[in-house]
Amino acid sequence: MTVLRFLTAGESHGPTLTGIIEGMPAQLELTADDINKDLARRQQGYGRGGRMAIETDQVQILGGVRHGKTLGSPICLAIGNRDWENWQSEMAAEPQVQLKGPGELAVTRPRPGHGDLAGMLKYRTKDARNILERASARETAMRVAIGAVCRRLLAHFGISIFSHVVQIQNVAVPKLELPLHEVQSRAETSPLRSIHEESTAKMIAAIDDARANGDSLGGIFEIIVDQVPVGLGSHVHWERRLDGRLAQALMSVPAVKAVEIGLGRESGTKVGSEVHDEIFYTSSSGRDGLLWQGKYWPTAGGFYRKTNRAGGIEGGITNGSPIVLTVTMKPIPTLYKPLASVDVETLKPIEAGIERSDICAVPAASIVGEAVVAWVLAASFLEKFGGDSLGEIESRFKDHLHSLCPETSREDDRL
Repeated sequence: MTVLRFLTAGESHGPTLTGIIEGMPAQLELTADDINKDLARRQQGYGRGGRMAIETDQVQILGGVRHGKTLGSPICLAIGNRDWENWQSEMAAEPQVQLKGPGELAVTRPRPGHGDLAGMLKYRTKDARNILERASARETAMRVAIGAVCRRLLAHFGISIFSHVVQIQNVAVPKLELPLHEVQSRAETSPLRSIHEESTAKMIAAIDDARANGDSLGGIFEIIVDQVPVGLGSHVHWERRLDGRLAQALMSVPAVKAVEIGLGRESGTKVGSEVHDEIFYTSSSGRDGLLWQGKYWPTAGGFYRKTNRAGGIEGGITNGSPIVLTVTMKPIPTLYKPLASVDVETLKPIEAGIERSDICAVPAASIVGEAVVAWVLAASFLEKFGGDSLGEIESRFKDHLHSLCPETSREDDRL
């Protein structure tokens, strides 16, 4: 079983964010441009703050890739922080005689809703900068880069991931019956990754109101994974259940407070006949499905569902339907009209501190969500089909697809 794992390091105003991926197979095509596309998507979205005017994220591949293909060795990625130029003294690794920078004073006013105070008490420090620099959502830039690598692996086998925003504050996008490719297309051209123009205009107005009031807004986004073959994940141990892994990964994204799969909470308000997806069967030959190596493979063979209330996962295992995840993000805790707090040095009441921040980052969070989902699925994919090289994985993947389509003869479909 191939084990995929990663580690990131770096602070929000430090010189560089770094990441190391171990377990990616050899011979996967990968370039910096593949990663930079997703980094650019993360920086977009109406409601972003001043940091996005400073940074233009570009990745450097420092190891594990040669001439556009992975080597099978650990992949090392780096993303420089342009704002480091203004923070070199404040964030220097070496002891400083005199601090000279925008944050030269200790941050002693923790923000409600942030990790400031809990982290200060845990790590026994009276300077919240020791906490907030790493707790910052800036770290997610590297997770998006790592997710982009995983996305390349999944895309090689026909699996696609996309997202769209379904609600900002109390402005919700109406339910629209659209093909998945149309949902993806509309989201990518919207300033809020919304598929409904009228709702988008109302969302923008709500963000403008929050900005004028020194406040912030959260919302809800949906992630869809299309062309997922049956069989990823497992029911046999709690930590191998794919729904649990996905929920944990998404909950690790800063400000995410809830994750639903399929009907989610709504399933608790209905009877069983309104929740479970009935099973049907027809000949798998000629049915549309996963397009791989010039052939359509039904993702669950001849079995299919007319509904997808389960969101593509049953018993911790993919069932061949699209994975549908709904994610709720709370408002960002930095408010330009600060809430009440306590100075940890004087223990006196005081307004919470202010760090440069977004007003609404839900569209950006959806891209981070795509990245962590890509990571979990790539890890599960390699657990089932893994090998040291892409060719080994292709062989095992094809064997699995053949097992799902008993009517298909191997002699009729050679690689």
